[in-house]
Amino acid sequence: MENTKKELLSLTKEELEELLLSIGEPRYRAGQIFPQLHKGLSPEEMTNIGKTTRAKLAEVATYYLPRVKRKLVSAIDGTVKYLFELSDGHAVESVVMHYDHGTTICISSQVGCAMGCKFCASTIGGKVRNLTPAELLGQVIAAAKDSGERIDGIVMMGIGEPLDNFDNVLRFLTLVNAEGGVNIGYRHISLSTCGLVPQIDKLATYKLPITLSISLHAADDETRDTIMPVNRAYPVAELLSACLRYYKTTGRRISFEYTLIAGKNDSREQAAKLALVLNRALRTRTETMPIHVNLIPVNEVEETGFKRAGAQAIKQFAATLEKNGIRATVRRRLGSDINASCGQLRREDLKQNS
Repeated sequence: MENTKKELLSLTKEELEELLLSIGEPRYRAGQIFPQLHKGLSPEEMTNIGKTTRAKLAEVATYYLPRVKRKLVSAIDGTVKYLFELSDGHAVESVVMHYDHGTTICISSQVGCAMGCKFCASTIGGKVRNLTPAELLGQVIAAAKDSGERIDGIVMMGIGEPLDNFDNVLRFLTLVNAEGGVNIGYRHISLSTCGLVPQIDKLATYKLPITLSISLHAADDETRDTIMPVNRAYPVAELLSACLRYYKTTGRRISFEYTLIAGKNDSREQAAKLALVLNRALRTRTETMPIHVNLIPVNEVEETGFKRAGAQAIKQFAATLEKNGIRATVRRRLGSDINASCGQLRREDLKQNS
């Protein structure tokens, strides 16, 4: 029999008010309950509502925070990697990173991933299911509760493709931004996509002031086809056209992610081609879009066989982009001693339990 109970963490404050009214409770109770839910307290743990209210809520709604199944802490920089167990036993990863400007969490959007990017551990084994808004928000709350730290920013770059879980992700963004809750501003949220063009166009219509990141990783279709199957559906030119439309609609700059793989896409020629393609597509007579490329040395995963580009190749690649008017930065590798890139901890867990 299907569970018809609502997930409390998936509800907005207004929806919580309606739920409370439906069970004979006053609307104002939402103001007592909503902030506590977002601090990681279940209704059973709340001391500001009575036993009768708690019992009524238990009949119509559920509350579950992801459980810390494994936790790795970097001895180098304090980065924390969590393997969170969900209510059905599946697991996802989140990574808490510390910067001068605050603490950021990288969260997962799906159990597994259907996109099949060849360099990524998250997609090995395919997609199992989407995460609910409560499970997305739950990662942020559970990490803050476990660490005792305020989470200042969110990166949606963990396991899964966020835009392949569009409706749940959109609701999560609303919830995590809500006053009285976690209340993280949109401008402190980044969402990474491998390039689902229809969903990029759809996201643009909401005009959310988040930062959109595009996992590009190659400048031409021939190379991108071999490492990112999504390119066969939405080739480079089509993807970049969507990026320009997004910028025109939202006024928000886009960050391009480029994973450097030795011998695959890390040459000076590839850098020059990337600069040419980006400049031609995004800097027109009527529109000059600011362009930033975030260079990421590939995370070496046993199953892929890909090797990280050398330090000199990375330096030359960045210099070639800068020479051609493209701002480039090399992502600082956090948690290198705990394999902080997403997907690997879940893979280890699956192997151990298979």
